[in-house]
Amino acid sequence: MRPLLLLIGAGRREFREYLLSSIRQQYRIHLFTASKPTWELEYLDGHTVLDAHDVQAMVTVAREMQDSEPISGVLCWEEARVLPAGEVARALGLPGDPDAVARCAETHLTRQALAAAGVPQPRWARAATLPDALVEAGRIGYPVKAGEAKVETAEQLATLFDTNGNSSILLEEFAAGEEITVDVAVHSGEIFPLCLARKEIRFEHYVHAEDPLLHDPVLFRLLHDTHRALGFYDSVTHTEIMMAPEGPKVMAVNGRLGGDVIPYLGLKATGVDAGLAAAAVARGRAPHVERDRKLVAAVRFFAGNAPVRFDGKGLPGAIDRLEVLPGADLKGRIAFATAVAATAEECKAALDAAEAALRTND
Repeated sequence: MRPLLLLIGAGRREFREYLLSSIRQQYRIHLFTASKPTWELEYLDGHTVLDAHDVQAMVTVAREMQDSEPISGVLCWEEARVLPAGEVARALGLPGDPDAVARCAETHLTRQALAAAGVPQPRWARAATLPDALVEAGRIGYPVKAGEAKVETAEQLATLFDTNGNSSILLEEFAAGEEITVDVAVHSGEIFPLCLARKEIRFEHYVHAEDPLLHDPVLFRLLHDTHRALGFYDSVTHTEIMMAPEGPKVMAVNGRLGGDVIPYLGLKATGVDAGLAAAAVARGRAPHVERDRKLVAAVRFFAGNAPVRFDGKGLPGAIDRLEVLPGADLKGRIAFATAVAATAEECKAALDAAEAALRTND
């Protein structure tokens, strides 16, 4: 009988169905969800509707399930539920460290842990008062990042501090360079890279099966040291890195798989299945990460505020998916297209064609 996994939250169909489809091939899935499942049902062996933030309620139900058969692992890829999922895993004696996830959820805890281990990251400081913030910003050098805001002058910082109330502010160097993300599986402290994506523009990412960074010893050491510093030994993570002129710097670490369709691009470009890798480490097994193809996969999101559709006639064969989202998301995105080809140039041309085929519903 296939092992039983407990999945906490499934996410949006457009971005996560491929994970359920893959995992279902080798595992049975029981879903903890806040609302009655719909599209997920064909992939599930069972589900429980409950508050997926209530750790004690989830632990109680999970232990009742274990009276019938063992749960092999706990999975979660939704940002808001990763920490509760880690608590459930720990209560069941399964892999998953909520303390490590917590160190990622709070940026200043991430910065403290990386600083203690000497891991390269942006210069940073936490300031409780405006005078302290002005001093630290001057030391770091403008522009600085304060939360999600780019602050270019002392006057802007003063305004931001006034609107922030009595809370302290985390200031960070506004690092420049090429942005990449790396999804990895960690088993017994060993790093298994799953997917490396390059951010071309704000809403466009590329995954190259033969990306030279996959064999860069400096980057691999950075990933190893980062996960050790944060305490990740059996998990999956999504690390954001800036390839700065002076060397790579860790911008953020998330205790989950990459969002949107990043792991999907990795699957299409390399054959590495991030869903099955996540399932393996969730039950304390080494993941299978053999690459069986050498392609390039890319995604481009489209923003707007009007209902749209794609005119799919005559589009290049490199087009893989055309998806219209049911309403704009928090980033204002309303649709996306993915492409898979032998080269990045072919992918870009296909995505250009998809963008040209986007129509407003009249």
